[in-house]
Amino acid sequence: MAKEFFITTAIDYTNSPPHIGHAYEKVLADVIARYRRLKGEKVFFLTGVDQHGQKVQQSAAKAGVPPAEFVKEITQKFVDLWKKLEVKYDDWAETTSDRHKKVVRGILQRLFDAGQIYKDKQVGYYSIRQEQFLTDKERGPDGEFGPEWGEVEFREEENYYFKLSQHKEWLLRYIDNRKDAVIPDFRQTELRNAIERISGDLCISRPKSRLDWGIELPFDKDFVTYVWFDALTNYISFAGYTVGEADSFPYNAQPSTFRDKWPALQIIGKDILVPAHGIYWLIMLHAIGFPDDQMPQLLVHGWWNLGGAKMSKSAGNIVDPFVLADKYGVDALRYYLMSDIATGKDADFSEERLVSAYNGGLANSLGNLLNRTLEMAARFCDGAVHMRDASASPITDLREKMRSWTGNVTDSFQSNAPESASAVLRIVTAMLNRLIEEKQPWVLAKAKNSSKQEELNAVLYTLVESLRIIAILISPVLPKAAHGIFDQLNWKMELSGKEERFRLDDAKWGGLPDGHVVGKPVPLFPRIET
Repeated sequence: MAKEFFITTAIDYTNSPPHIGHAYEKVLADVIARYRRLKGEKVFFLTGVDQHGQKVQQSAAKAGVPPAEFVKEITQKFVDLWKKLEVKYDDWAETTSDRHKKVVRGILQRLFDAGQIYKDKQVGYYSIRQEQFLTDKERGPDGEFGPEWGEVEFREEENYYFKLSQHKEWLLRYIDNRKDAVIPDFRQTELRNAIERISGDLCISRPKSRLDWGIELPFDKDFVTYVWFDALTNYISFAGYTVGEADSFPYNAQPSTFRDKWPALQIIGKDILVPAHGIYWLIMLHAIGFPDDQMPQLLVHGWWNLGGAKMSKSAGNIVDPFVLADKYGVDALRYYLMSDIATGKDADFSEERLVSAYNGGLANSLGNLLNRTLEMAARFCDGAVHMRDASASPITDLREKMRSWTGNVTDSFQSNAPESASAVLRIVTAMLNRLIEEKQPWVLAKAKNSSKQEELNAVLYTLVESLRIIAILISPVLPKAAHGIFDQLNWKMELSGKEERFRLDDAKWGGLPDGHVVGKPVPLFPRIET
């Protein structure tokens, strides 16, 4: 059985509603997943929510509701947003679910039995925001803990610890041996530098006396699991990983339903690479018997900033994706998110650029191309396009360029760089609009000689066939619009609205038969007026 392409995002913390950063990450994952399906691969796309932790317990208390009720309301907002933004996932992770709790407890018990977890007392400064004890390494040059740690208090507490430092040398070797463990590569360099600084073990529990909203430790009912040790496990608990007898833990003893999916491409923000995913998670997997060749690959994206500053609830500069989608439409928002930021880097969010990107790339270019082409096909050849004379046309060179551009787009998607794919498609649509101005089909249609009629046929077929290929190539980013183009081209109507309507193998020149009759134009990307 062929391996599935397993893609997952960081699960979203249900302490507050979704913002534009959440939307970007999920749309990016959705685009990558759709491209893989377009190639004909079987895909398993997992996303979800992280519902435990001290912050949730505090927010629920402040709201005057039980934590379970609080997270249910926030969770529904995430579910509603992904539906609105056409994010098509295959499974949904909630860390309060029984199957997840079973896996977390099983892993904890396994590590405890293996001597990887021990109990100890810790005295020191504790960050309430980050839910962790701090060391002198976290102090700034002035000797104080910076604002990123929030409220810090001195605390003495007994807890359980995972022997993280014992695996430091293994993690360094793994990172050195696998050059694409983290992409882009400069993030891998950041991770390696962080690994070098590992000096202690990881506290993986919180006393129930101050936190009871979490998963109980299987070996001590007076403690719950630290939120990261809980949340990270979702990547395997919802993919079919099982816990039973001790001999079920090694990777090779797992059922084929799990091994056919794993390892995953995990999409995360740069703020949770270190230490959570790049250190805690990889070491956790190593400690429970995952071999080096079954470690996940981490695709790390940057932040959306506003005026150069990171968006945050405390700063009051959060951008609400629900508002943007309602105001400008889902196509406009998805297109902007996948064209205005380079994967792995930061970008400044701009509502003005969102409008400009949509109007320039879609309304004025692709939408205009579609409308003009179908109108000319209706006026000059009763909607039927012909390819029999196309090979002798002077526009053969453009068709060769289309083949090259198609390769550039697919290479961009394959490299997880949809912004590059969007840039190529803008060039293609601009060239096709320029072709109309150069060839002037309205002039060719008035000519009486056969050579001009042949050229008219070639131009119109080239435009319609190019639009068919463009629809396939934009389908990962703009699935609804891609269906709209196919509908207007009167193409594969029996699959209208279904994802299998689009196949990468069909993005080859000559797919439209001679004499194909196209439909009537309907404005697909109405211009946004400001």
